[in-house]
Amino acid sequence: MEGGGIHAAELVALILLVLVVLFAVLAQRIKTPYPIVLVIAGLALSFIPAVPKIQLNPDIVFLVVLPPLLYSGAWSTSWRDFRKNIVSITMLAIGLVTFTAIGVAYAAPWVFKGFDWRLGFVLGAVVSTTDAIAATAIARDLGLPKRIVDILEGESLVNDATGLVALAFAVAMVVSGERPTLGQGILRLGYLIGAGIAVGLLIGLVVEWFERRLEDGPIEITVSILVPYVVYLAAESAHASGVMAVIACGLYLARKSSEFFSPTVRIQAWAVWESLTFVLNGLVFMALGLQLPYVIGELKDHKLSELIFYGLALSVILILLRLIWMYPGTLISMSFRRYILGEKVVRPPASNIFVVGWTGMRGVVALAAAISLPEVLNTGAEFPQRNMIIFLTFAVIIVTLVGQGLTLPPLIRALGLAGTQVSHDEEHRARQKILRAALERLNEEREKDGEDFSDVYATLVKMYQIKIEKFADETRPETLRAREHMEKHSQLMQEMIRVERRTAVHLRNEGEINDELLRQVERELDLMEERLTIAHDDSKAEA
Repeated sequence: MEGGGIHAAELVALILLVLVVLFAVLAQRIKTPYPIVLVIAGLALSFIPAVPKIQLNPDIVFLVVLPPLLYSGAWSTSWRDFRKNIVSITMLAIGLVTFTAIGVAYAAPWVFKGFDWRLGFVLGAVVSTTDAIAATAIARDLGLPKRIVDILEGESLVNDATGLVALAFAVAMVVSGERPTLGQGILRLGYLIGAGIAVGLLIGLVVEWFERRLEDGPIEITVSILVPYVVYLAAESAHASGVMAVIACGLYLARKSSEFFSPTVRIQAWAVWESLTFVLNGLVFMALGLQLPYVIGELKDHKLSELIFYGLALSVILILLRLIWMYPGTLISMSFRRYILGEKVVRPPASNIFVVGWTGMRGVVALAAAISLPEVLNTGAEFPQRNMIIFLTFAVIIVTLVGQGLTLPPLIRALGLAGTQVSHDEEHRARQKILRAALERLNEEREKDGEDFSDVYATLVKMYQIKIEKFADETRPETLRAREHMEKHSQLMQEMIRVERRTAVHLRNEGEINDELLRQVERELDLMEERLTIAHDDSKAEA
């Protein structure tokens, strides 16, 4: 590549990053999930002639963007909650994906000119995957029940794999005229998922062995960034699901990370991965909005009114299909859990089911899948309606992400689900056990030392007793006093830390200490303040 091309690419990337930052700040100010704001901003900027035309490359999405985002999502997922909700997640990630593809295949010939059921099946498979970033951000901000958030996140992780499998079958029917049987489909899906999980767990075991022998933060973080790419490519090389491989590896290593990550590495890794996922998500959502000229430009022989009608029609079909599936799908998952797994199941309120049904936002994976469709058939003819499928996918993303995303908060409030009271009993019991174990060990050490350091032990014992009381029965006066004590302690500590930081900066400015010492002091103070901030936020959430 010539130097001018490299500089042009660097300039475009730099401009995109600046825009992502600016519009993300705006999203915070107006209290709207940043994916929605970035897509709207990209759409608006696409009308400006001077803005560079950026065409989304599906290879970049699938090979560069998707693996780390899947890995990050799996890493932050609780395996216990994922396993607990696996039936509901499966009903959405497999059942709903199949229902959507078949439903669109049936409706497409009646709604879209030039479509038969095979092209409808391709379209349905393309738009069957969901993106839960905006939905879960809204759900957390408004205090939706945690189970809803867990199900939405689990669905968006797994349905990328099932949607891409359905797409592969659909494309084969159009390109080569193959008609795979139901048995072939089940076997293929089973191999993709099973082999993908096996590859992910195998590489996860190797990485775990390697990580236990590392004690260097930058190297360990670099390894964590490389892992999703290695896993994805290895699984794809074995003709398995790279998506399922990355998810399996992420879930496994996340569960084991408490045993091989040092506290320093854990703090550094969270910061790096939080920034990386924000940058990748920001770039793809901004690029998503900028696709409008490319998408519209390929359909010059269609009237704008016709395209708008088609886009809205498909969006309505998809929303209805998801809502229709939710209620019988919920009954099926409840019956399976009750009669097959022997679990005690309480039927969720209809409002909860409706909210999950309303959160079927589509994202960049769907558009990348559409753009990745082959341009020609085996006969040499053009892939029929390829440009229309790309446009319809783009339209669905805009309508569902922006339209449903912006209507979700008022819907949640209207259904009375905002600010749902969350029980902290599990957390309180766990924290008490943790603190009592530490206090027991402290008393053992106190007996060993006798009267030596008695004042140190007295201070520590008092501190742990107050912490234990903080998580006791909320109605007890002792618990309220303990919480007041901890709150005052936190306020005083934060003020002292601010004084220490100002004094350290003053000493550096006066030349009494160098910048290296200042950074060392700042790091110590920052860690202390972050710990106090987290504890304070947790206390407010419980209040």
